[in-house]
Amino acid sequence: MKLKISAVAAAIAMTLSGLIASPAQAQTEIQWWHAMGGALDEWVNDLAKDFNNSQKNYKIVPTFKGSYDEAMTAAVAAFRAGNAPHILQVFEVGTATMMASKGAIQPVADIMKAAGVPFDPAAYVPAVAGYYTAPNGSMLSFPFNSSTTVFHYNKDAFKAAGLDPEKPPKTWPEVFIAAAKLKASGHACPLTTSWISWTQLESFSAWHNTEFATKGNGMQGMDARLNFNSPLHVRHIENLATMAKKGEFVYKGRGNAADAVFVSGECAMTTGSSALYGNIKRNSKFAAGISTLPYYPDVEGAPQNTVIGGASLWVMSGKKANEYKGVAEFFAFLSRPEEAAKSHQRTGYLPLTIASFELTEKSGFYKENPGTDVSVTQMIRKTTDKSRGIRLGSFVQIRTIIDEELEPVWAGNASPKVALDAAVKRGNEQLERFEKANSR
Repeated sequence: MKLKISAVAAAIAMTLSGLIASPAQAQTEIQWWHAMGGALDEWVNDLAKDFNNSQKNYKIVPTFKGSYDEAMTAAVAAFRAGNAPHILQVFEVGTATMMASKGAIQPVADIMKAAGVPFDPAAYVPAVAGYYTAPNGSMLSFPFNSSTTVFHYNKDAFKAAGLDPEKPPKTWPEVFIAAAKLKASGHACPLTTSWISWTQLESFSAWHNTEFATKGNGMQGMDARLNFNSPLHVRHIENLATMAKKGEFVYKGRGNAADAVFVSGECAMTTGSSALYGNIKRNSKFAAGISTLPYYPDVEGAPQNTVIGGASLWVMSGKKANEYKGVAEFFAFLSRPEEAAKSHQRTGYLPLTIASFELTEKSGFYKENPGTDVSVTQMIRKTTDKSRGIRLGSFVQIRTIIDEELEPVWAGNASPKVALDAAVKRGNEQLERFEKANSR
């Protein structure tokens, strides 16, 4: 018995000795700063958790940094202080600024190649990947959560107003009629919208194959200038202003402030992000529908295609090779067809890759959830120089200017044409300064 106990003790001692002599390899932490709140914050945390559980070498650490604006500002300050995150989520309007930030970022294509991780840009949805690709064909950022503008509506409210809940308005004239009927039925907020510039000027322009700015909306050079004060744009803002006076269109604030009042049922119709789908599915108490962005049927070439919103993941410079290897492995994980399909179906963001779209379609998801394919069908149409995307310097500031100039219009205190002219003038001043600062 003593011999057996001694033998066991010796074996335990040898095992402990081996563990002490060969400590477990520490995981390499990858810091990921993002701007996803609420249900989307849970999604981001789940992605990190799933990746971390899929392997033992790396640990993704996601950190919520507030709004897109706040996250970008925090990252700039952190970079200057020498402690920037490895991965930064930047919304699409910050793309030109990031592209011009030489020395601050590492192109995703270079990161994947150096890490030896297979990477084929052709695997991603072309309209999305192309937006984040440099003129030389190199993909600069990872197209993580791309959305587009769609039309959300409350089917229960439609029924109450005598409207067919299975036939949402497809054109703006039809929206005007529906809004009047909803108002007559007692609905206090027939129509609202989030992201005024994105939905009512940027996507509106592309959807009507009309320029928002020159030089292919900035895709062809930094010397682009704004021109969203055309007769078509003025006509549309005038129509919304008229609706606002009648109480048929209700402005609910900047950014995505209007999302909450649609999900709560306060507003019956809204134009906003396709990614609102996840919030609606989880939190709304009514039957909701999704349709294409409305258009004016008398405009030649409409509808064309909408442009992307959402954000991409940028890799910051100054990190170690093994850390970049972890970033590359994480991006490869996100690109797996089953992972990308799961994210698309959960959030309403566009499918990341063609394979994830095909997998979702094959699964029957679109048939079981009518309208969830709207964002995809709006984006996979053939694009033109006027509808490929909008990539401008100082775009964040330009959107703020547009909000500032249009808010008096919604309040009935300013002319739509005067407001758009002023927004174009002030916005072009921003573009001129950006061009001057980045063309030295």
